[in-house]
Amino acid sequence: MGVCGTGMGSLAGMLKDSGYVVTGSDENVYPPMSDFLASCNIEIKNGYSAENLVPHPDLVVVGNTIRKTNPEAQALAELGIPYVSFPQALGHYFLANRTSLVVTGTHGKTTTSSLLATMLHKTGQTPGFMIGGLVQAFGRNYNLGDSPYFVVEGDEYDTAFFDKGPKFLHYQSHIAIVTSIEFDHADIFADLEAIKDSFSRLMAIMPKDGCVVACFDSPVVQEIAAKAQCPILSYGMDKGAEWSIRNLAVKPGTTYFDVMHKGMLYGTCKSPMPGRHNALNALAVIAVLDRLGMDKEAIIAGLGSFEGIRRRQEVRGVVNNITVIDDFAHHPTAVRETLDALKQAYDGHRLVAVFEPRTNSSRRQVFQKDYVSAFDGADMVVLREPLPLPEFPAAQMFSSRQLALDLQDRSIDAFSFADTDDILSHLRTFLVPGDVVVILSNGGFDNIHARLLEMLGER
Repeated sequence: MGVCGTGMGSLAGMLKDSGYVVTGSDENVYPPMSDFLASCNIEIKNGYSAENLVPHPDLVVVGNTIRKTNPEAQALAELGIPYVSFPQALGHYFLANRTSLVVTGTHGKTTTSSLLATMLHKTGQTPGFMIGGLVQAFGRNYNLGDSPYFVVEGDEYDTAFFDKGPKFLHYQSHIAIVTSIEFDHADIFADLEAIKDSFSRLMAIMPKDGCVVACFDSPVVQEIAAKAQCPILSYGMDKGAEWSIRNLAVKPGTTYFDVMHKGMLYGTCKSPMPGRHNALNALAVIAVLDRLGMDKEAIIAGLGSFEGIRRRQEVRGVVNNITVIDDFAHHPTAVRETLDALKQAYDGHRLVAVFEPRTNSSRRQVFQKDYVSAFDGADMVVLREPLPLPEFPAAQMFSSRQLALDLQDRSIDAFSFADTDDILSHLRTFLVPGDVVVILSNGGFDNIHARLLEMLGER
């Protein structure tokens, strides 16, 4: 149920590949997930109803978009058919008897888990993985794999309507990376303390022979990691961390840095992912691979040849010397780090940020003030007004217009528009050769990337 979600669709594909008969239902059946499921010969019912449970399946996997008032969920309860959540199913069918490598944190989960899976592959392993983005080296976001290792992107979001605990509690972590802990998901967490409690619960169930790889640049991460009863490997920019970075240099297409381990040079690395935050993501992966006993030279070579991940600083095209980049950033910290990285990578170019507040948190006022300083790395900012949140007071909604005014007070050219068509009209007028446009959204943004490239070609 909810089969067209990114994780749910991937799980359906994995179960199908494992030999099970799989069907699904969803109220939003559309590409690309509908095309993917069709290619797997997985039948999809459009809409939710009791009829979708005839004939009775042996097991129903319930996605976290499903509410207990859903008519199919109500029929499921009445019929007494066994059911589990998506994290429970992933843990039972694919993580048992594997070494589970779980990447957690407010930021960088998809990039770090993709890099970990790819570098395991490049060091001679064929890992299983389930990740929230398309891993370029594999052309998909999941893999069954035949090595002992399984990489999981560990989300702190709630599991299902019948299990409000975080998803990552079900992933049987042997090694857990904690990249960062900040307030997010304002729709389900009241404050930072509630999020800290979720991560504390993860630390409490880490096996004693496991390991936590923790970014000690964050005092909150230090506080939470200390609760684990297993070894902790610290990493960060701080010289006091066991794994640290020196001599960071960001160039177009490549970031160079020295990796230090316990104060000694481990090696000089290069990564195709720009920015300090991506160097830290790579450092976490290096620490894990070293812990697993992988060859140092293979690790360094694997990082240098990383193919990247869709929607993470992905160059979608260059037309008339105008570069269009797609990125998933939406939390203020992620926006700040992404823009700082691109400003360094494209030094001397005007950086134009186009932002769509689309998440449940970004459409609320909760980050209104935090966004004001998040865009300092941009020369021009173009904002879309957020779509309304159902049954949420309009007075408590995020205002792109107010953010534009606040950015103008910081001497940044900033504009807000009601829709994507108005944004494209503005960009048509103002973009010039040499500009770098980064489009920030966790959604499709009305296919703005392809439409912008087409418009630039016609112009």
